Amino acid sequence: MTDDTDVWKIASAADAARARAAAAGIVVAAGTPALDRARFLTSLSARLRNCLDQGGTWELRLLTGGTEHEGRLDVRLRPFDGGTAQNEPACEPVLSCPLPNPPAPGGRVGRPTSPSRALLSADEDTAAVLRLLDEQERLVQLHREELHQTNQGVLALHSDLEAAALAQRELLEAERSARAEVERARRLLNFLADASAAITSSLSPTEVLRRLTDLLVPEYAARLDVWLFDEEQGDEEGPVQEHSRAAVVAARTGRPQHAAAHPGNLPGTDDLPPAAMSPDRPLLAIPLITHRLLGVLTLIAPGPRFDADTCLMLVELGRRAGVALDNARRYEQHRDTAEALQRAQLTELPDPDGLLLAARYLPATQGMNIGGDWYDAFLQPDGSLLAVIGDVTGHGMHAAVVMGQLRTALRAYAVEDNSPAEILTRLHRMLRHLQPQLYATAMIARFRPGDPEVVWASAGHPPAVVRDADGSVRILDDAPGVMLGIPIAFTYADHVTRLPAGSSLVLYTDGLVERRAHGIDPGIERLRQALAGLSTPELEQDLDAAAEALLKPLMHDSERDDDVCLLLCHTVTYPAS
Repeated sequence: MTDDTDVWKIASAADAARARAAAAGIVVAAGTPALDRARFLTSLSARLRNCLDQGGTWELRLLTGGTEHEGRLDVRLRPFDGGTAQNEPACEPVLSCPLPNPPAPGGRVGRPTSPSRALLSADEDTAAVLRLLDEQERLVQLHREELHQTNQGVLALHSDLEAAALAQRELLEAERSARAEVERARRLLNFLADASAAITSSLSPTEVLRRLTDLLVPEYAARLDVWLFDEEQGDEEGPVQEHSRAAVVAARTGRPQHAAAHPGNLPGTDDLPPAAMSPDRPLLAIPLITHRLLGVLTLIAPGPRFDADTCLMLVELGRRAGVALDNARRYEQHRDTAEALQRAQLTELPDPDGLLLAARYLPATQGMNIGGDWYDAFLQPDGSLLAVIGDVTGHGMHAAVVMGQLRTALRAYAVEDNSPAEILTRLHRMLRHLQPQLYATAMIARFRPGDPEVVWASAGHPPAVVRDADGSVRILDDAPGVMLGIPIAFTYADHVTRLPAGSSLVLYTDGLVERRAHGIDPGIERLRQALAGLSTPELEQDLDAAAEALLKPLMHDSERDDDVCLLLCHTVTYPAS
């Protein structure tokens, strides 16, 4: 497509209007969109007004060009002075407008248009622009409404999100609180279980109270006091003036009492004014109750208050402490009675010619393992002596009573001059008949004056140990008979061993040599070594000291799980006549 040019002289407003009308005609004929057309013509009008304001004559050139399918209209404005204007550069940049349907080649680019026609055309452009503006305004309004709705939705969403976040925070806080409560409850329950195991595992009231103090102070109590009622005084008596009013009220009512400046409102607990012994910190008095009221446990709070969960745990621990103390007291009573009965039945050793005797009885220090072990030594009408050691299964009062029965029956059977084996056989039948659920072990040795041989028999008892005059030690490990009372018929056999002057025979119960972790054999070996370490002069000068020397290496620990009986027999040469 070739370029066409149309030149206009602009010296007045009418010239400017005709030139603008010509440009408008070109863009209208070319089908330029109304908005592009309005922008183009508005810019052209502004330039023309600027030219008129400057005065003089101006030249306006309208140039159409472009390609076959896409054209444009270029407008150039420059001052006109004679015939030289075309050689001067334009005052402003070229103003262009697209022409979708450019004019045919060689056609006239501009058409003279009257001012009125141009004015009407301008109104048409303005109307088109206004229509476009109306449409755009309508679209803007729609978008504004959509934006408003969107904003409202966003605000509602933000509100929902904030509410959800708040609810989530509340749930998380509730979960953390619940977890903390569960953890705290778990910790209190674990403590209660461990503390209960600790205080109930001891059968000593003093040890129970010591463990209770170690468990509660200082985490659960700044200070602890236990008021135990004396058996002789009864539950309601005693030096109440030495204890807090809360402890006295707890003793009288059997209910826990909380004394503080402000009510604690603790479950199952009554509130009292602050105690004189603790005016600044709360005090909790817990009755120690089993089948009866044993006393009162008084705790001073480690902090400003006792909380409800801790109070429940402490009250329950107080109940269990009461059970532990009651069991310990009952145990001590049974233990003391059994030990007294046991010692009352132990024989005062005789003093036969040619034979030295020493005996020891040590009650168990742990549990109720008292009442089954015994020793005996007594002379027969023919001058012989029977040395006896025995151990009844079971412990406590019942075992002590059965032990007394066996001791009495053994002495009765021995009066008939029966041998050790015959005595054991008769004891076996008696125990099977009288106490079918109770068994015993026993060993009997018969010493005859001037006879270097000893006759002995054993019913399931640990083997005796012999120290010969030359210092060598041996074990009487012949197979023993069955335990007394086993539900089978059995006849025991006598055994003979040499025991010349200067020799020793050690009879003992299993509590001396047996340990749960190691069995009985290591203990028998320690006894053998201890006996080998004694000399004949030591044995004959002080047999009691020799017995202590035998016990020392085997009883190095102060705690004993079982009774211990030891009977040491030493033969000496008859004094010369």
